[in-house]
Amino acid sequence: MDLASTIRSVPDFPIEGILFYDITTMLKNPAALKACMDQLTDRYRETDVGAVVGVESRGFIFGMPLAYQLGVGFIPIRKPDKLPAETIAESYELEYGTNTLEIHVDAIEKGQKILVVDDLLATGGTAKATCNLIEKLGGQVVEVAFIIELSFLNG
Repeated sequence: MDLASTIRSVPDFPIEGILFYDITTMLKNPAALKACMDQLTDRYRETDVGAVVGVESRGFIFGMPLAYQLGVGFIPIRKPDKLPAETIAESYELEYGTNTLEIHVDAIEKGQKILVVDDLLATGGTAKATCNLIEKLGGQVVEVAFIIELSFLNG
């Protein structure tokens, strides 16, 4: 199945000059959603990943069911002030500004192998910040998985 054809492009969102790739059109298509999740699950089924980290918010959509299918835990990385216990933070640049991510300090065990999942790779700032947080806690990033890659941005 051509998953790219099920993703809508929205010009000038969230700001003028940005072309936003909207996955909601893929998510509402049962065949496309199943194909996407099956591809992710098949890719990581035989790995020794100890947990899946999902990046707020669209990384949760794919990360949580993937963790379930792999039989491992799910760890959310969130925007500031969303997690209730002690956190560490990492700031990063977006193609249209800056942002910060946080993770609970007790979310990852030292040496734990982590798979990071998010919906889109643009410049790589979010992914790098996520990996930095995992490594600060002693985790080992096995791979970072995306549904969409904007290869022209060299993320």
